[in-house]
Amino acid sequence: MNLQNFTWTREPMDYTISDNEVSIITKPYTDLWQRTYYHFRNDNAPVFQMETDEQFFSFTVKSDFSDSHQRYDQCGIVMYLDSENWLKACIEYENEEFQHLGSVVTNNGYSDWATTEVPVNVKSMWYRFSRREDDYCIECSDDGIKFKQMRICHMNKGGGAIQFGIFACSAENSSFKATFTNFSFGECMWKAHDGQQPD
Repeated sequence: MNLQNFTWTREPMDYTISDNEVSIITKPYTDLWQRTYYHFRNDNAPVFQMETDEQFFSFTVKSDFSDSHQRYDQCGIVMYLDSENWLKACIEYENEEFQHLGSVVTNNGYSDWATTEVPVNVKSMWYRFSRREDDYCIECSDDGIKFKQMRICHMNKGGGAIQFGIFACSAENSSFKATFTNFSFGECMWKAHDGQQPD
């Protein structure tokens, strides 16, 4: 992928970009969340994205967060359309015992959060983000070879041109370095459904 096609929606505290690597130093008190359950609204995380109107594709990237150490330190993939319509997938540091591997889908200003606990010694994760028109699939992998489905979702405003890429943030008084490598963009690896036909 050509990282020159990416642009910032809010720049991080500091960052470096090379041919196939992006490192982000997060700012304290940065996050993405809208309303649901917690009622607050956070919309200030740095996002590095490219735009496409391609209707069928997969985007893959490896994240390294060896430096995360404070509750809610997080980094991963994102599709940020506007403040009230976006999705993200990441590992979020929780404490010295576990982290949350999860995804958030936000449609029309309301976020949900689907999570599972992972050991605190997990310090890198691959993500694959796939599009089939206005439906999306998020997968993760320990090795970049075998991917496991995290979620399938529909985006109400995700049918036309979209922006997608990476993000990193620290929701509390923290800062850490997140590094992204192995960017790829190509054929949709999420195949068309071939089972039960819809009614």
